[in-house]
Amino acid sequence: MVSTILVICIALLAYGYWLQFVRHLEPCPLCIFQRIAFMGLAVIALIAAVHNPPAVGRRVYALIGTGCALTGCAIAVRHVWLQSLPPDRVPECGPGLDYLMRTFPLTDALKKAFTGSGECATVDWSFLGLSMPAWALIWFLLLGIAYLFAGCRR
Repeated sequence: MVSTILVICIALLAYGYWLQFVRHLEPCPLCIFQRIAFMGLAVIALIAAVHNPPAVGRRVYALIGTGCALTGCAIAVRHVWLQSLPPDRVPECGPGLDYLMRTFPLTDALKKAFTGSGECATVDWSFLGLSMPAWALIWFLLLGIAYLFAGCRR
């Protein structure tokens, strides 16, 4: 099960990087944090697959993975909410994440990035009527459930 989670996370990240570097679709700060959450899910799955722990260890990895998936869900929900705002309610565009990280202390930069800004409200990509953050939310939910099942299996 964790190897499936790992493959899914790698595929989602590869698609995101393909969109960025081949299709020139630049990620906003919230997109970058969602990528970090997918990376966390992948790393946890890789470690769990290599470690192959007994039942208690599987439950620990499942809880860590589920926590990471819930963090990704929270970021994706915020992103979807920003995209659903009417145009007159969208926050102004802010500086990029790289500028925030260079200029502000880490906690302030993260706080500013997580609140989102105007570029986070733009829908540049959609599939079946859902934006990328909406699809990310679906995948975070599915992967979190998969981690729970992986922790409960015998």
